[in-house]
Amino acid sequence: MSISSSGYGARASITNLKASRPKRLGQGLQELHKIDVQRLDMRLTSQSTTIMLRQSTFKQLPRSFGSAAKAATRTPASRRTFLSPPRSQPNEHLNRLDVNKLSEQQLKYARNRRAFLWTGLFCSVSSMIYVGYLIKLELKKPIQADSSLPSTDPLAGTNAAERKVVLRDEKGHELVPTGNSTVPTFPRTLELGSFEGAIAPGPSASGLAPTITGPDQTEYTLVGFGLRTVTFIGIQVYVVGYYVATADVASLQSALTKKVNPIATTLVAGERDQLRTDLLDPAKGKEIWDGLLANGIPARSVFRVIPVRDTDFHHLRDGFVRAIQARAGKVGDEQFGEAMKDFRQIFNRGKVPAKQELLLIRDGEGKLSVVYDDGGNKKEGRPAGRQLVGTVDDERVSRALWLNYLAGKKVASEPARKSIVEGIMEFVERPVGTIAAQVV
Repeated sequence: MSISSSGYGARASITNLKASRPKRLGQGLQELHKIDVQRLDMRLTSQSTTIMLRQSTFKQLPRSFGSAAKAATRTPASRRTFLSPPRSQPNEHLNRLDVNKLSEQQLKYARNRRAFLWTGLFCSVSSMIYVGYLIKLELKKPIQADSSLPSTDPLAGTNAAERKVVLRDEKGHELVPTGNSTVPTFPRTLELGSFEGAIAPGPSASGLAPTITGPDQTEYTLVGFGLRTVTFIGIQVYVVGYYVATADVASLQSALTKKVNPIATTLVAGERDQLRTDLLDPAKGKEIWDGLLANGIPARSVFRVIPVRDTDFHHLRDGFVRAIQARAGKVGDEQFGEAMKDFRQIFNRGKVPAKQELLLIRDGEGKLSVVYDDGGNKKEGRPAGRQLVGTVDDERVSRALWLNYLAGKKVASEPARKSIVEGIMEFVERPVGTIAAQVV
């Protein structure tokens, strides 16, 4: 405001000066003065305009300073430098939230959680069912009825724990588990009488003759057993067990012991291993068993055959005939031919249901007797029990049939042969004549 007042004051002083000038000045001086006054007036006018323009500029200064202050308080814009990452805005994380994406993630989590829960429930229930099934199997297993025996007892051998599994049926008979579901057990001993009076088969499906037995019963002890299978997929046919008359075990034991050590009455571990190897060898095993059977050792023995599926006599006959012909070799005499004809005639019968017993009995002279138990038939008047089917006198037939299970390159049942050999090892590991019964 002081600058503007001084401008107007200078202009007034100049006007007063013009009025007070003496009139005696000449016209020239007046004109000259007028020019100077005009120049001075123009100069003052320009100064006054400049001052007024500067006043408007000063009036705008507070606004400029306010804008600058506001600009100073603003958040600086994020700038990315060469070495530092860009600065995030305060609301950047909120701006990144996607409601649809979060909803999809929640649904996926809930779906996965539900799948895991159902999987855990299924596994838990399955494991409980499986454990219950295992417990059921354990409860159905036979109970071992072993007793503590002194070290001098013949049954307290090195491998006695593996073979002293004894079961008893409702009649108190000792049984041996076979491991087969259809034929679960085999009797540890058999009591057989003397079968006589075989009759040729009639036209009926079974053609069985009544059993004629003597008063004396012979006890047979189980040596070994196994399952016969056919074809490459292992179709099960029957379970077969080898029995030796208990009274004839000593002769078999002595003969096998002499094969390894002529002066010994029992075999030590190394000698037993040698005998086991020889019996399992196709050539040596056949030589040993062929010599023993030809000499009537053991004198009495039985093969017990129990089918695990329905079959027939013709099927069994074909297998037996092929085995006999393969073991007998080139035997072409008339007597052997007649014996084979009689053997085929014995099996010219009907069906053999599963679990029915078929016995192949060889006596001291080598005669073969075939005994079958079909369970009886009230309509046809056949009683239940073992019935004699027929006999074959030629001992070569029974010897070849026995070799089909005991020795050779290919036997009817390899598990049965190995089990029989292990049973023989239990005989020879004890002194000759000390075995009264075989416990598997």
